[in-house]
Amino acid sequence: MKLSEVKKELGGIKRTTFGISVPELRKLAKKVAKDNYKEFVENNDFSTFELKLLHAFVIGYAEDDINALLENFKYFIPFVNCWEINDSLCQNFKIARKYPDAVWKFLMGYKKSKKEFESRIVSVTLLSHYLNDEYIDRVIEVLNSLNTDDYYSQMGVAWAVATITGKYPEKGLNYLKSGNCNLDKTTYNKALQKIRESFRVSAEIKTLTFSMKKQ
Repeated sequence: MKLSEVKKELGGIKRTTFGISVPELRKLAKKVAKDNYKEFVENNDFSTFELKLLHAFVIGYAEDDINALLENFKYFIPFVNCWEINDSLCQNFKIARKYPDAVWKFLMGYKKSKKEFESRIVSVTLLSHYLNDEYIDRVIEVLNSLNTDDYYSQMGVAWAVATITGKYPEKGLNYLKSGNCNLDKTTYNKALQKIRESFRVSAEIKTLTFSMKKQ
């Protein structure tokens, strides 16, 4: 789908008090994904927030060879500069569940990155698609080594750890109590806070986290 056609349709989407309608943007993304998505992703100029968000959705909805989709993912990463785009890209990339090994290998290429959103891309993709029996221990190991020098990278890891604790309570708590836990104080305490805010975590565990806070 040509960029000019996409921009025309974007202009026709009704705005709400909070900005563009995300459900309507998703509808457009599905349309673009089915109509020669490469025409759009190869020519997108990222001139607006909406075009970036649309791009994130299109990559997730597009049907193609996994290597081609990962190339599109990789190309887009340098343009990710806010948590909304970051998380939409990661959560919508559900092809990771069909090709977990290929996407995992791809993500590991960013495991040592010191860039804020590259680190967050790893943590949010892992929490979105890899919290299962096969990968959970490896996920914890990766989270324990990710860069958390910046706010959004910290929050990504904290969110992932809290989500793990909701799904695998024993593993999550054992990790946080372990002497091998490398989380800095801010990320660690934020993870505890997110655990207390989660509706997936028992009241007993939430109460326990108050005594685990790092001073």
